[in-house]
Amino acid sequence: MGVPLWIGIVHDWTKYLPIEWGAYVRQFFNSDGTDRKVRDSTGAYDPAKQEEEFRIAWTHHERLKHHWQAWVCIGDRGTLEPIPIPEVYVREMIADWIGAGIAYSGKANPIGWYEANKDKMIFHPQTTILIETLIKPCG
Repeated sequence: MGVPLWIGIVHDWTKYLPIEWGAYVRQFFNSDGTDRKVRDSTGAYDPAKQEEEFRIAWTHHERLKHHWQAWVCIGDRGTLEPIPIPEVYVREMIADWIGAGIAYSGKANPIGWYEANKDKMIFHPQTTILIETLIKPCG
């Protein structure tokens, strides 16, 4: 996806911080180490519907620039206004979708994942155009 190496190296680094590590472990693994089934058929789950410990960890994590949530401005009255995401972070976001697809289903299917989940995300129109342009060659 053309993501600079240094961004790939620091991608998801916050998951190793105490505020995220334990909550992520308990979210995705049972006490015996087996996987917990928290994802739907698309590989997604709604962080807002999880235990409070995980919601806190996720809220901390989603501030990383490759998450669309980091690019939504929340107004004083609860209005949500998306900000255009710079191309480097859109590329990192798509690379993340590819990696997650391989990890969860064994297949890199960013177009299918995007189509199944795009209505759950809030993007600036400029970002939507960029995503749909960059993701085409992945199909």
